Amino acid sequence: MIAPSPKPLQLVGEEDSSKRRQILDGARKVFMDLGFDGASMGEIARAAGVSKGTLYVYFPDKAGLFAAIVEEEKLEQSKTAFNFDPERDVDTTLPEFGRAYVAVLCRPGGGSAVRTVMAIAERMPELGSRFYEHVIAHTIDRFAAYLEARTTLGELAIDDCQLAASQFMQMCQATLFQAFIFQAKPSPSPEQISSVVDSATRVFFAAYRPKMG
Repeated sequence: MIAPSPKPLQLVGEEDSSKRRQILDGARKVFMDLGFDGASMGEIARAAGVSKGTLYVYFPDKAGLFAAIVEEEKLEQSKTAFNFDPERDVDTTLPEFGRAYVAVLCRPGGGSAVRTVMAIAERMPELGSRFYEHVIAHTIDRFAAYLEARTTLGELAIDDCQLAASQFMQMCQATLFQAFIFQAKPSPSPEQISSVVDSATRVFFAAYRPKMG
């Protein structure tokens, strides 16, 4: 008698990861459609195709579930590998970074987490703080460290690199991000992004290039 072929083994960790992914995808859609206040754990369970019991195994409450989505937003943005190699010159690095930063900030579908955080940050400041620190401040810190390195080499003349980094990033968003985040306009085109970033770069250099003579 020939023994039946054993079924392929599925690791518990893989199954857990797949189920968690399923839940997060469903939750993201519900939060995007209904906002944080309008979303319920029951609605999220239905959208994810799981029971409420299964949902609570993975996430204790709605806030914990949204916090996981905030963390995913950080990971999504980190997939764009901004090149802050201190050996690279500013003429190459700044416009390249500016274009990549605005492109990921204004990517189609990428504004839902930001809009939801903005709506609940006053009542749940810990979520607003978590989003800011993990998604925004993290990039500012890395960019400021690069500017400090180029200032040390004499290519720039900056007293406050944190401020300068924030200024450049805000200038790159001008006319683009607010219109996108409030759904007044769709995601900007690469040509629109380049035009704004090139202007921001010129203004930044006018302020922070060492004065000759």
